[in-house]
Amino acid sequence: MKTIGLIGGMSWESTQEYYRFLNEGVKEELGGLNSAKILLYSFNFQDIEKLPHRGRWEALTHEMVEAARKLEQGGADLIAICTNTMHKMAPEIEEALDIPLLHIADAAGREIERRGLKRVALLGTNFTMTEDFYRGRLLEKFGIEVVVPEEGDRKLVHNIIYDELCRGIIREESRRAYMEIIEGLKGRGAEGVILGCTEIPLLIGDGDVSIPVFDTTKIHSAALVAEATRSED
Repeated sequence: MKTIGLIGGMSWESTQEYYRFLNEGVKEELGGLNSAKILLYSFNFQDIEKLPHRGRWEALTHEMVEAARKLEQGGADLIAICTNTMHKMAPEIEEALDIPLLHIADAAGREIERRGLKRVALLGTNFTMTEDFYRGRLLEKFGIEVVVPEEGDRKLVHNIIYDELCRGIIREESRRAYMEIIEGLKGRGAEGVILGCTEIPLLIGDGDVSIPVFDTTKIHSAALVAEATRSED
């Protein structure tokens, strides 16, 4: 079994879900007492969170690359970033490594493609919803068109992530707000919705809305389990 290197702590609320899903997935795949081989580099999110909001992407990229290098040096066979937004610097991380980075948008894209959908909504941080590193990748690699909320709703989605979900705060009012936003995006032609922040599944899940939900935490974890347990024969 391959060792999975996780870059986590952004926030730990979702990183713990990765740990659970990876171990559950390996147990289901291999049976017995098998569990995932994991190395975790967990940031202090207080230090990291302020950098993108201040436009300090170069400093953030340096931190992410160093974390990935430490995991590779520690014996990881593959790397995963336990957050959607930080995939903005995925190219720089990939360039710095001799082991593969399993991109969360690729895992999501393959699952959406498998379901036969071509136009999906995307909820996440404002960076993920508005910048091209995520939306552009889905369109270029999978032909999937992405629709995002209007500016006011984007701000609400973003603030709930940072002010509530990353702090472990789950509010029914926020759940209803997300549900209303998703239904509005369905009205704009979205056939499904990507939960493009790994904290959002703490709030919204299957059955909460009338279109398919793509939980990137679960989808990414499943892709990691498949790669880690894949036979080399």
